[in-house]
Amino acid sequence: MAEEVSILRLYVLRAMYLLNCALVGSGVVGQFIHRPEPWGPISGVAFSFWAALAGLSALGLRYPLAMLPLIFMQLFYKTFWLLAVYIPLREAGRSSDLAAGFLVAVVLDIIVIPWTYVLTHYVKKPGDRWR
Repeated sequence: MAEEVSILRLYVLRAMYLLNCALVGSGVVGQFIHRPEPWGPISGVAFSFWAALAGLSALGLRYPLAMLPLIFMQLFYKTFWLLAVYIPLREAGRSSDLAAGFLVAVVLDIIVIPWTYVLTHYVKKPGDRWR
């Protein structure tokens, strides 16, 4: 399975997982430790999601192809946020500091994903049985 993806691509994926683990993880840990009051339900879900993303990204260091769905999830949620949240904010004359970082992350995700592997193992490969 891993033979189809170059060693360089595997290391690039590992770098992305490390970046997730370090950047997202450090921000989330700081919020968990230093929050002055309990979060609301939506904020709590968001920070819990990011904590899970950072923690599972650590597994991606060892298993970069097996954890590839994490990169997909990151690509999709940031793309959806840019389209469904940022664009309407911008059209309303407002902005967000997250937009530039999310745009960079989306571009990096598109670059690091081994698309030939994805085509072979997620598109062309038959799915698991339903029964």
